[in-house]
Order: sequence, then C-alpha cells, then structure tokens
Amino acid sequence: MQDQFTRIARSPFGPSEEEVRANLAGEASADAAIALHDAELALHDEPLRAVPRDLTAAAFFDVDNTMVQGASIVHFARGLAARKYFKTSDLVDMAWKQVKFRVTGKENIADVASGKERALEFIAGRPTAELAALGEEIYDEIIADKIWPGTRALAQMHLDAGQQVWLVTATPVELAQVIAKRLGLTGALGTVAESEDGVFTGRLVGDILHGLGKAHAVRTLAIREGLNLKRCAAYSDSHNDVPMLSLVGTAVAINPDADLREVAKNRGWEIRDFRTGRKAAKVGVPTALALGAAGGAAAAVLSRKREARVG
Repeated sequence: MQDQFTRIARSPFGPSEEEVRANLAGEASADAAIALHDAELALHDEPLRAVPRDLTAAAFFDVDNTMVQGASIVHFARGLAARKYFKTSDLVDMAWKQVKFRVTGKENIADVASGKERALEFIAGRPTAELAALGEEIYDEIIADKIWPGTRALAQMHLDAGQQVWLVTATPVELAQVIAKRLGLTGALGTVAESEDGVFTGRLVGDILHGLGKAHAVRTLAIREGLNLKRCAAYSDSHNDVPMLSLVGTAVAINPDADLREVAKNRGWEIRDFRTGRKAAKVGVPTALALGAAGGAAAAVLSRKREARVG
C-alpha cells in the first residue's frame, strides 16, 4: 500500500498527496464499515424490520456537534483518562484544540498532526478488541446523555423509511461503530488505524477520515451498496463536510458553523439548529418530503393505516 501511495503521489499529473491519502482513508473506511456491519449481523441475526425496504437510499450523519454534543473523541478520551490510559494533561490539550477549532472554524495543521501522533502512540500494540470494549463502557458513561434528540429523530425517520443510516466521522471506526450500534443505526464510516493479527500497528490507513476522505468513503460505500446518491441525504455541522454534503441529493446543515450556514443559504440547503430548541418541533416534516425518503415512509404509514382498519 505504501508503494502504491508513493507511486501515485510522485506523478506530476496525478492527484495531490492529500487527495491520495483521502482516497485511501475513504476506501479503508468503507471496507471497515461493511466488515463491522456484517460481523454485527452475524452475531445477532435479528429479524428484518417490518418496514418496506428502500434499497437505493441512505442517510449519512456527521457525529461531532451533529449527532453528539461536543467532540466524540474528547468524550472517549475523558473515559480513557479516568482509567489511567493516559495523562489528564493530554486530555486538557485535546480539549483546548477542540475549543480553538470551534471558535475559529478552522483546523490548525500542527494541532491535527500532533493529535494524530499522540493517538497513534496510544493505540500502538493494543488489541483492537480492547478499544471497542472500552468504547462500549465509555459510551454508556458519557456519550449516551450527549446525543442531540433532534438529530436522533431525523436518523429514526430514515430508519422508519427502510433506509440505511451511517455515521461518518474522523473518530476511529471501532469507536464510531459503538455509537452507531447503540443508536440502532446501520453502521459507521470512521478513521481506520492499521492492525495486524488484531493488534494496532500505530499507523493509519491513508489518513484521518476528514473532508475529501469522508466524501470518498460515502461514494465508495454507495457504489458497493448499490445506493443512488441523488436519493441519499447527508447531515453535518461543519463547512469541512461540504464535499460530503455536495455528493447527495439532500444536504442538511445541523447546528451549522458560520461558514456552513452561509453555504447552506447560498445553495438552498435546509438548516436545523437544535442548540436553541427553536426548530425542534419541526423535526422530520420538511426533510422527509424533500429527500425522497417520503416514498418509503409513506408506504410504511399506509401499511399501518390498513392494519388499523382491519383491526
């Protein structure tokens, strides 16, 4: 894989190094997401939902400040710090970088690089199963109470329409999968850390799943799952996710930063802000009509009405 990356990156007419890493990250994320989803199905083998299946539409949700209040990786770090997995000072440093990002709306390259390096140092040599198990505990302790009810309702709307619902996040895929599982979603696209024989090597596959990487992951998953992106929807709070939002037929800005709010207004995207509660009462209605999920949702409603009449 490294040889492939070097060969492509050196081509003067090919994609940039950043684009190559984003593509590798996206493809690895889609591979991991499908593998984890299939493994989850094999473990539980639950019966199919009694809702008409809509096989060509799906919804993709960013996690931080979209589905979860705050940064999910910081919440997980809090739980790990409490278990003495690393120093509290590291947590403070991580939280400060998140504060800077939320205030400025821009990521500092040095901050991203140092954060990635520390995270990889932490997981190197640890079993992948250990990270997933810790994620389960920390979700229940910290993150469960930080889910935005409005965004959760939007995700449920897609599930009720018989559609797949995927999280898309820079958080490690093992931890993102925990959130998806706890919320009853299809699965998660996240950053993939390389592992051998179930142990992390301390290297990433490609790069952190971010920006172009998220868009490539969604596109790759759509191809493999037979999805029609024009019938899909995507939700995010950050202008960094404009590449992902631009891929789908329905883009929705959730709790948007200033730049994304401006883009959404210019492109006619729907805006939902759950931070004040002003629009919480309107969850699901206009969005359901706009995204083409209405077909599956309407079929489910008609089915329930018929059952009620018969009863």
